[in-house]
Amino acid sequence: MTSQSVVPSSEQIRRAPKVLLHDHLDGGLRPDTVVDLARASGYEGLPEWDPGKLGAWFREAADSGSLERYLETFSHTVGVMQTREALVRVAAECAEDLAADGVVYAEVRFAPELHVERGLGLEEVVEAVNEGFREGERRAREEGRRIRVGALLTAMRHAARSQEIAELAIRYRDAGVVGFDIAGAEAGFPPTRHLDAFEYLKRENFHFTIHAGEGFGLPSIWQALQWCGADRLGHGVRIIDDIEVAGDGSVKLGRLASYVRDKRIPLEMCPTSNLQTGAASSYEEHPIGLLRRLRFRVTVNTDNRLMSGTSMSREFEHLAEAFGYTLRDFEWFSINALKSAFIPFDERLALIDEVIKPGYSALRSEWLFQG
Repeated sequence: MTSQSVVPSSEQIRRAPKVLLHDHLDGGLRPDTVVDLARASGYEGLPEWDPGKLGAWFREAADSGSLERYLETFSHTVGVMQTREALVRVAAECAEDLAADGVVYAEVRFAPELHVERGLGLEEVVEAVNEGFREGERRAREEGRRIRVGALLTAMRHAARSQEIAELAIRYRDAGVVGFDIAGAEAGFPPTRHLDAFEYLKRENFHFTIHAGEGFGLPSIWQALQWCGADRLGHGVRIIDDIEVAGDGSVKLGRLASYVRDKRIPLEMCPTSNLQTGAASSYEEHPIGLLRRLRFRVTVNTDNRLMSGTSMSREFEHLAEAFGYTLRDFEWFSINALKSAFIPFDERLALIDEVIKPGYSALRSEWLFQG
């Protein structure tokens, strides 16, 4: 027996160093934190007040097959994230939870414009979240874990504040913010509505990703890349529509799919979330299997840990079960993610060479010492 063909155990997957590029802060709260914050702030809209039942409600409500219905669940998490104290707590717990799951680098996104209902300014929102991330990193270190968290500022694609949020991201680019994003329902809200913001970010030599190819098809991906100039694609799962698999197993890539693969454009894939929103029908049939085989720049992500009842370890477990992936595959996904991260090149390289590769090498060698 060697490590080359053995599906890793759940415990090995949990200990493996992982990299997360697509995770929403308002989609990853602990259920008991939602209840605590609702009581503290007077928020009365929760469908359940028992944390266990509330967690189940979020998963069931999100498991509808509709992106629009999935997005409705965020009214409750955003509703309790309207004070500085709440934002610091949620961000700190986010970093702690990711570190406990073996994540060593994460880019977590949030929309500042959604957290100003009780008087916070946009700058105060960003500073509170960054304070929370630093506190969570500190707590993780005290527990013997290492994690680094960068913030992505998100503008809502149905709103008209993308230029303002882009300028906010630039102001905090050396203070915890590593990139920009747009999110929200894709249909009817193309990324080209926000061209001014993307042109500004390019002039400032800043990084950005765009949610595309999840709830809408190839035109969304094409616009995000060729009109807006996205560095990465949030989801990008519908790129599969430009790939033809013949009966004999041969594969033909269309022009857009070829461009995405040739240019090594990172795909921020979120398998469980894609099943919930109807972008994929099962783990076994998720496009990630074919895209990994064709060596697209695929990464694995959680999207919304609360709504999907997931973690990076669970996502890896599902893929191991569906495709027989080994530690070699998960190392490949993790290196892909770090290659695609928005921190400086030398820091990405150091994380790959000094954290990711040694971590997976140590896990692969464990079979040699089993009795």
